[in-house]
Amino acid sequence: MKKIIVSLFMLFSIQLFASSSKDVVEEIASIADIKINGDRIWDIKVHNERFYDRVLKDQSLGLGESYMNNDWDSDAIDVLIYQILRADLEKKFKPTWSHLCAYLKAKLFNRQNRSGSMQVINEHYQLGNDLYQNMLDPLMTYSCGYWKNAENLSEAQEAKYDLIARKLGFKKGMRVLDIGCGWGGFVKYAAEKYEIEAVGITLSEKQASYAREVCKNLPVEIRVQDYRDLNEKFDRIVEIGMFEHVGVKNHRQFMEVVHKCLNEHGMVMLHTIGGNTSTLTGDAWIDKYIFRGGQLPSVAQIGKSIEGLFVMEDWHNFSTDYDKTLMGWFQNFDKNWDKLKNNYPSHFYRMWKYYLLSCAGTFRARHVQLWQVVLSKGGVLNGYETVR
Repeated sequence: MKKIIVSLFMLFSIQLFASSSKDVVEEIASIADIKINGDRIWDIKVHNERFYDRVLKDQSLGLGESYMNNDWDSDAIDVLIYQILRADLEKKFKPTWSHLCAYLKAKLFNRQNRSGSMQVINEHYQLGNDLYQNMLDPLMTYSCGYWKNAENLSEAQEAKYDLIARKLGFKKGMRVLDIGCGWGGFVKYAAEKYEIEAVGITLSEKQASYAREVCKNLPVEIRVQDYRDLNEKFDRIVEIGMFEHVGVKNHRQFMEVVHKCLNEHGMVMLHTIGGNTSTLTGDAWIDKYIFRGGQLPSVAQIGKSIEGLFVMEDWHNFSTDYDKTLMGWFQNFDKNWDKLKNNYPSHFYRMWKYYLLSCAGTFRARHVQLWQVVLSKGGVLNGYETVR
């Protein structure tokens, strides 16, 4: 309580006596050991004075948009965001009308309904396969890698796929469903190594076309299909980085569909980014420019969605591995930008750089998590044995 009172007093004093928005921003930034126009790699170099007003007015949205507009720079955005989050600077700002509007929109409307799901597909996953081919690993894996024994991005992604297959006890001939299969990396890997039969579903035509090509001559079927339309049986079901798009209003329906489609004593893998608290809204900049309607589930929200349907067998957190994964993606994106720049708008490089590096800093600060949750239908007979 004493710490909260001191923080509130500091903020009130800053806002009361500061002569300008510049003074306010500089004072708040100093709490996180960030200097404006300092010489350390995470310090902010201001190019345009409007930066100060934008940050005070729109907070995280203003910070991201002013970077896209070239109003400021930092030599290490990932470290800058880490500093901001570890110092809880967000708590030093008052809620704005945009925060209230975002909350009411999430409370009153189902932003992840069928049309909402298609919106994020069209705005993000349909951007162009060339972007992801020049950013991701050879299997085109757009989710966190598993770096325990890996030395590079490709090894980390294959290790993640193998970890999932072993956690779910894949055996030859099993029928496996991948909800949100992306470019087909997991079903391709599992069909080749574990000789399973797979169905992968996505809402992206570009992803489906690519996945069908790479899975050609394998016992894999790729469909453009909404999870809500599934009505068939599988031995195992996986979701890798798709649950963040389901939304809390649809969590229960998602689990009910999965439960209906799972054979008796089957298992499910939930591989998802997660939040430390139960919320209806996320970061305003990410929502506007990267994942519209994205919503990170909390432990409580996942627990509520599976109650009475599944037994939770294993819960594994390796969120710091997402920091390494995102840094690997940025290195690839940055290195290959010359191959891409003619296909994307002029602001895209700074937008995508800010996205990848700010997310790396977010995971590094433990502000969000990466979970693999193993669920069983009816409980694993004789008990579940973890393989990690």
